[in-house]
Amino acid sequence: MKTRDVQVVRIYAHEAKGGYREIFRYLHDEARVQGVTIFRGISGFGRSGEVHSATLLDMSLDLPVVIEFFDTPDKVADILEYLNQRVEPGHILTWPAAMNIGE
Repeated sequence: MKTRDVQVVRIYAHEAKGGYREIFRYLHDEARVQGVTIFRGISGFGRSGEVHSATLLDMSLDLPVVIEFFDTPDKVADILEYLNQRVEPGHILTWPAAMNIGE
C-alpha cells in the first residue's frame, strides 16, 4: 500500500457567527484543498462554558460547527497563515496523517 503524507486541520467555529461559510469558500475556491467537510454539532461548549445545544423540538442556529480539511503539509502551512488572521486562537488543531493512494 502506498501512502502520501498529508496534514489534517480541524477548525472549531460557531454557526451563529457565520464565519465558517467564508472559510469554506476560501478553502474550496481559492486554496483548492483536497477535501473539506463541515460538521454541524448537536451540542458543545467552549472556553466560556456556555452550552450550545439543539433538541428535537427546535432548530437552533446557535450550534458548534467543525470544519475539517486536509492537504499536503506545505500547502496547509500557507493556508494556516490565512486562517490564523480569521480564526480565534485556540480554535485550530492540526496533525499529520497518511493518505492511502493505492498499490
